Amino acid sequence: MGALTRQYDWSKTSLGTPDHWPQSLRATLSIILNARFPMFLWWGSELIQFYNDAYRPSLDQNGKHPTALGQKGPDCWPETWSTIYPLIRQVLDGEEAPWGEDQLIPIYRNGKLENTRWTFSYSPVKDESGKVAGVLVTCFETTQKVQGFNRLQASEQRFQQLVQKASVGIAVLSGPDLNIEIVNEAYAQLVGRRPDSLQGNRFFDVVPEARPDLSPFIEHVKRTGECLYRYDHPYVSVVEGSKKEGYVNLTVQPYKEPDDTISGIILLCQDVTGQVLSRQDLEASEAKFRTLIEQAPVATCLFVGPEMRIDLANESMITFFGQGPSIVGKPIREVLKRPVDTPAIQLLDNVFTTGKSFDAKEAPADLVINGVPGTYYFDISLKPLRNAAGEIYAVLEMAVEVTQEVLARKQRLESEAYFRRLTDAVPAIMWETQPDGYCTYLNKQWHETTGQTTDEAQGFGWLDATHPDDKAETSRVFLEANQNQASFQALYRLRQRDGQYRWAIDLGSPRFAADGTYAGMIGTVVDVHDQRIARQELAESEARLRTLSTELDLQVQQRTQQLQASIQDLQRSNENLGQFAYVASHDLQEPLRKIQQFGDLLKEQYAETLGGGVNYLDRMQAAAYRMSVLIRDLLAYSRISTRQEANQAVDLNKVVEWALSDLELRIAETGAEIEVQSLPLVLGDASQLGQLFLNLLSNALKFHRPDTVPRIQVRFQTVGAGALPVGITPARAAAAYHQIEVIDNGIGFEGKYIDRIFQVFQRLQGKNQYEGTGIGLAICEKVAANHGGAITATSQPGQGATFSVYLPA
Repeated sequence: MGALTRQYDWSKTSLGTPDHWPQSLRATLSIILNARFPMFLWWGSELIQFYNDAYRPSLDQNGKHPTALGQKGPDCWPETWSTIYPLIRQVLDGEEAPWGEDQLIPIYRNGKLENTRWTFSYSPVKDESGKVAGVLVTCFETTQKVQGFNRLQASEQRFQQLVQKASVGIAVLSGPDLNIEIVNEAYAQLVGRRPDSLQGNRFFDVVPEARPDLSPFIEHVKRTGECLYRYDHPYVSVVEGSKKEGYVNLTVQPYKEPDDTISGIILLCQDVTGQVLSRQDLEASEAKFRTLIEQAPVATCLFVGPEMRIDLANESMITFFGQGPSIVGKPIREVLKRPVDTPAIQLLDNVFTTGKSFDAKEAPADLVINGVPGTYYFDISLKPLRNAAGEIYAVLEMAVEVTQEVLARKQRLESEAYFRRLTDAVPAIMWETQPDGYCTYLNKQWHETTGQTTDEAQGFGWLDATHPDDKAETSRVFLEANQNQASFQALYRLRQRDGQYRWAIDLGSPRFAADGTYAGMIGTVVDVHDQRIARQELAESEARLRTLSTELDLQVQQRTQQLQASIQDLQRSNENLGQFAYVASHDLQEPLRKIQQFGDLLKEQYAETLGGGVNYLDRMQAAAYRMSVLIRDLLAYSRISTRQEANQAVDLNKVVEWALSDLELRIAETGAEIEVQSLPLVLGDASQLGQLFLNLLSNALKFHRPDTVPRIQVRFQTVGAGALPVGITPARAAAAYHQIEVIDNGIGFEGKYIDRIFQVFQRLQGKNQYEGTGIGLAICEKVAANHGGAITATSQPGQGATFSVYLPA
């Protein structure tokens, strides 16, 4: 019957599978199935039936056995139910347990209905809450009373043996002193004693360490008469100073006399230390597993059961689902509802049903992550998880987002494709190699030039296109540069498509990845055949020239001596010319002053006598004045040309102030408006710089438009050497220059005359219209050059002029 009971499909009954049965049912069945006395048990509200081997003959092998096992009572005993059910009901209602002797009870067996007499006893079986959950019947036929009595006596002995050998610890404590009346080996082993050391002694005298724990339970049961159940209850036993700890499923129930008085306590203890520790380890393992998932650096999710319920998901995975933490606990079909999600669900089902793992790289998924919809890419791993029985109970998914890497690679591939199209369009040969020197790319110019195919040229095949005499040296230069990660150049003869060879120079440079690792070489091949041939011809010409060089050296030496003599003559001539200009300017001024003085006297004393001759006298005076101005300007130009450069700090503000003071009368006559910005300090000669600004301001006043008030601006800024206008070459190189501009609103001039205006005696207007000698701007140009600078101008007719002076900063 034990085998039949274990094999029976209890999941189809209201009791469910045995692992869900209450301890009281399992303990009662353990006693029944091991007893040799006929016993029958009805359990639960449906009165599900159990019985032992001793009871089986009463049912008849071909009668109610074995179908009576697991059936409901009313369905199994239609011929007897009206007799026995009132007795069962009496027990279930908590009334006095019935018993009978020589009772006539009909039973269908041996193919017919038989009237048999029975001696029986009905007893209640209580569950963990103390309620009556079952009815236990012990019985035998009175027709065989003696035989039955003997069997009963033997059964009791066997029951005692069963108690002693039971795997569940049993101890029966009687009387107010709780003397140990019955104790089996399992209980003695649990508390670390021998059964004979416990039997007959007061319980807490021989097991004192149990008092703090069990004494409250026992008092509660004695006071209330209710059973008390504790599962996975910790216990401690101490034997000879050695402490033992563990866990038990504990039942403390009252032992009652027929008058319902409690005369003792029954202790049932099943050692579950191994199960508890295993469960604790499992719980700890599960907690650790959950912590690992929650803290995993990659998105992780656990799908449990055929419905793929999301049992656990870390924050990263929840973010990918885009529906918040509420997805935990839901089946995957309630989370992924879009048609595009169907393949993902089918994939999970396939892993769960087949037990085959699934891995994918860069799998695309249309998701909304952090509110941003789009196509994202993931490295995915789906692993089936199995329980202790080897059954698949879950699927673990791990996903690493690689969207940026995929997009970067696609962009890189697009860039590479663009690079290849670009290099194919370049009219030069270009190539690329890996770190090991293996050539992976040659543009189409190589193939068009050499006639090699891609397969022929890749790797080191490109060397086959070099001249046999050049191959070894070219290979050595390339491999040595690749090993040293250095640039190189190699000159060799390259075979053309027509089989001819032409000289080419190969220029290569190392390339490095973003992390600094060596990525290979890149380079170009340039045809230098014509240059090479020309160089050979040039070498031959140089040989011939060296022959002429000796002859030329002698001629050069002779010519050098002649030039040195000429230079000395020229220096003497320049010195004499400077002295002449200086003396002439001084000596000529004296007769001019006399001409002017005598002319004034003639006009004052003989004007009436001269009559019309006064006109000639005025023209003579005017010519003399112009001659005087010309001599004075020549003298100024001569002084500036011969004076050495000065290196004193000059305040240009004071220089311009002096020039304006000198022009004060002219400014008043024209009503000119002059604006001067703050100017810098420069190194130079104050007198020369005064001449420069005096001439520029004087010209701005002189060449004003009729009926227009002259407006003159003097502005300043510092510019870098690289920002100088095209064509401006200062006399001395400097990092930056002071740019001083003199801007007027005068008559202006054509831009094509800019080169002329700074030459001596160059005039753009007639001398009768505007006075002057044409030397002023030449003086300005000479002063700027003496100070390491330069001067230029911009103008248009009628739009005024801007003169820009650049002096080293």
